[in-house]
Amino acid sequence: MITISTDKSLLDINTIYNFITEAYWAKGRTIEEVQKTIDNCFCFGAYLEGKQIGFARICTDYTVFAYIMDVFILPEHRGKGYSKQLMDNVLNDSELQSCTVWMLKTSDAHGLYKQYGFTDLKHPEKVMEKIIK
Repeated sequence: MITISTDKSLLDINTIYNFITEAYWAKGRTIEEVQKTIDNCFCFGAYLEGKQIGFARICTDYTVFAYIMDVFILPEHRGKGYSKQLMDNVLNDSELQSCTVWMLKTSDAHGLYKQYGFTDLKHPEKVMEKIIK
């Protein structure tokens, strides 16, 4: 069984940086940028025998809106239900219970998030984005 914690002092920045900067969504981020994202979000670490094996970062106002980002379980620990344990903890955390709008983007984990009620946008005509690269 894994342990899930929101204690940022337990996070292993090197594990997080090494994983997400190889992932399609975070290529090119510096370690300083990764640290800044952690500092400014509500974060969850997943630990097995004291070693970090997963992570999730939530950008939130703790009242209305929560945006899930940078979710991962290290490849060697997948297929054991750990991503579900992590998502259960994120979605049931007492700090986020008043949030009525949850969002995320994914290219490859639709099956996981659909289990938690995430769907395609109901009104995509209302959603806008600005991407600067």
